[in-house]
Amino acid sequence: MKWIKRSLLLVLVILVMVVWLNYPKLNIISGYASKNMASTLSIAKRSEASVILQDNNVPLIKLADVDVNNNSATATVFGLMPRKTICRSGLGCTLVNAEYDDDFDLPEPQRSFIKNNIPFPFGDGAAKDTIFQEVDYQVLEHAVYNAFADPDIQRTRSVLVVYKNHIVAERYIDGFTKDTPILGWSMTKSVLATLFGILEFEDKIDLGMTGMVDSWKNDERNDITLNHLLRMQSGLEWDEDYSGISDVTKMLFLASDMTQIQAEKKALAKPTEIWNYSSGTSNLLSGILRNQFDTHQDYINFPYSALIDRIGMHSMLIETDMMGNFVGSSYAWANTRDWAKFGLLYLNKGNWNGEQLFNETWVNYVTEPTNLSDGTYGGHFWLNAHGKYPDVPRDLYSANGYQGQRVFIIPSKDLVIVRTGLAEAPDFDFNGFLKDILRAIP
Repeated sequence: MKWIKRSLLLVLVILVMVVWLNYPKLNIISGYASKNMASTLSIAKRSEASVILQDNNVPLIKLADVDVNNNSATATVFGLMPRKTICRSGLGCTLVNAEYDDDFDLPEPQRSFIKNNIPFPFGDGAAKDTIFQEVDYQVLEHAVYNAFADPDIQRTRSVLVVYKNHIVAERYIDGFTKDTPILGWSMTKSVLATLFGILEFEDKIDLGMTGMVDSWKNDERNDITLNHLLRMQSGLEWDEDYSGISDVTKMLFLASDMTQIQAEKKALAKPTEIWNYSSGTSNLLSGILRNQFDTHQDYINFPYSALIDRIGMHSMLIETDMMGNFVGSSYAWANTRDWAKFGLLYLNKGNWNGEQLFNETWVNYVTEPTNLSDGTYGGHFWLNAHGKYPDVPRDLYSANGYQGQRVFIIPSKDLVIVRTGLAEAPDFDFNGFLKDILRAIP
């Protein structure tokens, strides 16, 4: 009996220590668990059990208990720090705080879901069963299989290989299909940048524009250009640390208006003097995008009418913050084939089935290495210019997201490769994965 009491006391002491050491983080932990659960249930239509076993089964986050109720989810950690997420039609799910007002009315996007029987990628019909004599399908099948070979480590969910606009390989784990929306995390940044490329093509913006934030008018930050922001070289202070309480976690899990957080930061250097990856910058850009339109309805329609529905990415949804701003840093969902369509738009230099969405030169812009990024970053896209993936062509560029979400574009091989999952390098070997696929392509 004494042994049992001592054991229970020890467990209690450990629990108290865990809570005490992580108490400042509980807001973030319960917020993440709540948001992830609500969005996955609402958008991906997956089960609560699968989210608990997979998505939320990571250190600290798995301490949270989540209660699901109709269009909302509330999470706590040992009964502490309750955080609620609400879901709104067309806007996705939003983690709310004490400032949330149920009566605050936001417009939902007016979308156009035009169906046709044209084969992938330009329509909704069945993909063409095209055989390319130059492709070694046995090698390709083995390469794709290897991406799923160790599910406990690699944690791959889907792989799609598109060669010359045709699907040549496709695979999903159980519980996921070609229709399952998957959170792209920071791949959203590349989608956001594309909206500026479209506006530039329409002569509605200039990458050299300044004076974009009213609070910057009387200081050195007024010299920051749209180009500086797209290249993450504004010189503004920002801490992109997901392991604790930082600028990025406070923005994603505490802020009402995510477009303002980066705007409030001081300048650490002049533009171009430093390169600093910042999700706050992407959400600031979302706010700048908002300012290009007369009404909130026009803003909320624009990504869909100008890009998403225009190329048939009908599964894509970009979630908003409490104030209705697109969370351009992190919260775009789409199924694997629609993520591939996004890559194909770039592979085809902005031309979609005969219609030009952005200038061909926009591709040159986003793939030009940004100073001080060591050849790894362009304009809201990641690059292989300096051989980060040594066994892959240097012209590869990609949209990258947390936990290994990737849309790889390889112009020299006429390839788009999508990989989604729950593991980054080194648990998933991206260089080896790409190398194996490329062995099958001449």
